[in-house]
Amino acid sequence: MHLHMVKRDSISHGKAWTIRLIAVALALIVSAVVIVAITGQNPLEVYSGIVDGAVGSSRRVWVTIRDTVVLLVIAVGLVPAFRMKFWNIGAEGQILMGGAASAAIMIYAGDLMPNWMLIIVIIIASALSGLVWGFIPAYFKAKFNTNETLFTLMLNYVAMQIVTFCIVFWENPTGSNSVGIINSATKQGWFPKLFGSDYGLNVLIVVIITVAVSIYMTKTKQGYEIAIVGDGISTAKYAGVSAKKVIIRTMCISGAICGLAGALIVSGASHTISTSTAGGRGFTAIIVAWMSHFNPWAMLLVSALLVFMQQGSIQIASQFGLNENASEIITGIFLFFLIGCEFFIKYRLEIYKEKEAKEEGAS
Repeated sequence: MHLHMVKRDSISHGKAWTIRLIAVALALIVSAVVIVAITGQNPLEVYSGIVDGAVGSSRRVWVTIRDTVVLLVIAVGLVPAFRMKFWNIGAEGQILMGGAASAAIMIYAGDLMPNWMLIIVIIIASALSGLVWGFIPAYFKAKFNTNETLFTLMLNYVAMQIVTFCIVFWENPTGSNSVGIINSATKQGWFPKLFGSDYGLNVLIVVIITVAVSIYMTKTKQGYEIAIVGDGISTAKYAGVSAKKVIIRTMCISGAICGLAGALIVSGASHTISTSTAGGRGFTAIIVAWMSHFNPWAMLLVSALLVFMQQGSIQIASQFGLNENASEIITGIFLFFLIGCEFFIKYRLEIYKEKEAKEEGAS
């Protein structure tokens, strides 16, 4: 007998989600085995700790929501570029540049205008900064056909150095090599409360962007042009679409959305800036986008699951005396099964008997 992997022509949504649920169940089982091996703790108690860490109080619920929407908006920002098959690996740098712009506006313009106007300026400045950071690799790709993966990846490190340079001027207190909480006394530039939460405005902004991108990608001429360019330059030429123009325009949009995520983090949550502000979200968002097949609403579910596990892992690390690596292992197990299950959604396993395999080979 022979095992043979065959690509599926199609699969129903119900069957696809059944495979994903099986993957989650297997991840829970494997995680339980790992937990017992490492800690000797009852896995059910550890899972209870994960739930408690993610949604155990109203504050924890809002923190989970806050981190979910930030991860979601970054993934949404990557969708236009990825649909065009422009591999934007530079979301980390675009987030940092947006965050740096937000911090700069808060520091230098905090006393110059009312807070509502300051927040509008922060949102615009962060989006423009991300846009510029997206425009640079897009221009060189359109003009000189450079490798966008390497280009955007290297720009992440350039952005980190720019933030490091800014910290030299913004450090507070002097000599701390950190910016500290910006405008802690006046809270100028801090997102105001909405829906009774400090993070309500974050949620509203991300919902608007997610809906807008979904409509843009599926209902507009420019969204159609992005799909055409993604099919190939020759296809774009045949359809009369300027690939260079679409590449630059689309990456500007992608970079602007990721830059805006920097404002959500700096002005809407941490109120400070550092080289770790992006926190790896730019790379995690790539996983979210691919696992969701670029569907913004599926991204919400995947983002929520990943953040849920991350927040829960932090809790069990503290509750059961585990180090950070142990909690990361559990998150990694879930990622492994969730990413792996996508393979079985695209392919199916067929069993061939020896006689059938020979007949097929002869034919």
